[in-house]
Amino acid sequence: MDTVELLRTLVAFDTTSHRSNLDLIHWVTDYLQSHGIAARLVHSDDGGKANLLATIGPPVPGGIVLSGHTDVVPVDGQDWHTDPFALTARDGRFHGRGSADMKGFIAACLCAVPAWCGLVLKRPIHLALSYDEEIGCLGVPRLIADMRAHIPMPALAIIGEPTQMRIGLAHRGFYGHRTTFRGRPAHSGDPALGISAIEPAALLIARLGDLGRTLATRGQHTTFNVGRVDGGTAINIVPGCCEVLWEFRPTNEAGTRRVRREIERMLAAVPPDVTVETAQLAGVPALAASDDELAANIARTLGALWPPGELPFGTEAGFFQQAGIPALVCGPGSIAQAHQPDEWIAASELDAVDRFLRGVGTWASGPGTSAAA
Repeated sequence: MDTVELLRTLVAFDTTSHRSNLDLIHWVTDYLQSHGIAARLVHSDDGGKANLLATIGPPVPGGIVLSGHTDVVPVDGQDWHTDPFALTARDGRFHGRGSADMKGFIAACLCAVPAWCGLVLKRPIHLALSYDEEIGCLGVPRLIADMRAHIPMPALAIIGEPTQMRIGLAHRGFYGHRTTFRGRPAHSGDPALGISAIEPAALLIARLGDLGRTLATRGQHTTFNVGRVDGGTAINIVPGCCEVLWEFRPTNEAGTRRVRREIERMLAAVPPDVTVETAQLAGVPALAASDDELAANIARTLGALWPPGELPFGTEAGFFQQAGIPALVCGPGSIAQAHQPDEWIAASELDAVDRFLRGVGTWASGPGTSAAA
């Protein structure tokens, strides 16, 4: 099967995040088994989803991880001109949900498996497929924990998100929160009988804006957004509850800790007759540019495009970096197509990633362990 045929198969699995990905995972497991490759599955707590980890080559350190997520975003409410779950070729493009983000990369990896199996590999190639990336990277921490427990330390991880095969060495993190304030409702004819929950919520919103501006003046590019505010019941009732959905995107872990300290300090100053609860809804660590050039140099020798850059979107790469595995982002397709109606990937991009993965096989079967190997 070539990459396009494999992509057609993968797109046909509706792995929208609210659905199970097990049909796709079991199909990939059978495909790998047909080539003599065993796959490890690590399931979600409810058993409805699974990560997949498979190794081609010897169980030694210094291998390469090729990582992708299997879930896709919904198509509901989008104006598609083709069936989102049937790959459609038109004018040198392949349309279908997940074609760019990011089943094109996964299909290319699977297409390369038979060729890799025919080589005498001196370093392993690890395939790592995760679940629920699109709703907060929920599966990848469990995937990495399983990886660290069962395979020797890799030399690098390449996360195949769509970068048009250009190397991404850094991106901001993403931390989403729900902060709920609870006061006491009362008739506004005598507001002293109540305790407003909106007033302290407004202070939080203002503080987030101030903090963003302060950090910007210091050259720190952490950004903030308040996405939703929901509080009160009527104009003549002192609001007893207010909920704020907010997020921040730091450039590194030091920035994450700084923001957390500032918000904790602000919330600690809320009057004691107002209760405050903050829940983290999503946490994706930043990918920090590393002084270690090994990973980038390896990717460059494989045919990834240079110069590297900072990405405007988050990925699972920061989780690998936190686990001590050098990581970068490089994959086929354009991020401009991600999550869009009539999502597509160009045939030329699939050709480029096929060449790149042939280079992975050459690297893994070559002598030495240096970036120039």
